[in-house]
Amino acid sequence: MIHLEDRGQVAVLQLDHGKVSAIDIELLGLLMDRLDAVDASPARALVLTGTGSSFSAGVDLWRILKGGDAYLQEFLPAFRRTVARLFNFDRPVVAAVNGHAIAGGCLLALCCDYRVMARGDGRIGLPLLRVGVPFPGISIEILRFVAGPRAHQLTYFGETYPPEQARQLGLVDELADPEVLLARALEVAGQLAAIPAKTFRLSKRQLRQPVLARTGQQERENEDAVTELWNDPEVHAFIRAYMERTIGKSDRT
Repeated sequence: MIHLEDRGQVAVLQLDHGKVSAIDIELLGLLMDRLDAVDASPARALVLTGTGSSFSAGVDLWRILKGGDAYLQEFLPAFRRTVARLFNFDRPVVAAVNGHAIAGGCLLALCCDYRVMARGDGRIGLPLLRVGVPFPGISIEILRFVAGPRAHQLTYFGETYPPEQARQLGLVDELADPEVLLARALEVAGQLAAIPAKTFRLSKRQLRQPVLARTGQQERENEDAVTELWNDPEVHAFIRAYMERTIGKSDRT
């Protein structure tokens, strides 16, 4: 589930999907629906946050292994559309990263205009290559947009980082104590919402247009190869070994 709440001129979307808001086809559909609802509302800005100790733990990899080609043919296009929609959302979007934001969960945070992360035990990062899968669609360009020259390090080594190190690397913009995280994110969203909407929209488009231009080329040249690798038996064996090594076996596969 994704809760939608109005806080004055700011809408708050709270990911609350299973234990860790793992990304599956249902979550993607819900997120698109909620973004449509915010788009149709008078809200001038958006805050995206999670529940408990997780913002989002990333793609549900057990579901990938179980669903096979049929699921991937539905999931990967939906993931690309949802990430692109969030990245291009024309109102200010602030991430209140309440806990772990891993792989696809990190990418959702990177789509936002500003990221506030809670101090504590949460970690954020992009271990896609450690899992064995490439970045789908617009994702690699979003990382390049946010991290600049550090994108290579973040991609190849796939580390996840505690809050202070994440701030130093530019994955998040500032830190806040957990009890005031949402309040601080709402404050930042309010500051951005005070900018004339048309001015903000154009400025955001100007900043992000190079990403969109490169994304078109990336998808034309590489997306078939990306899909093939996500569905490759050798890659699936690598994913399974990674999952069993890091979180244990599952009876779902």
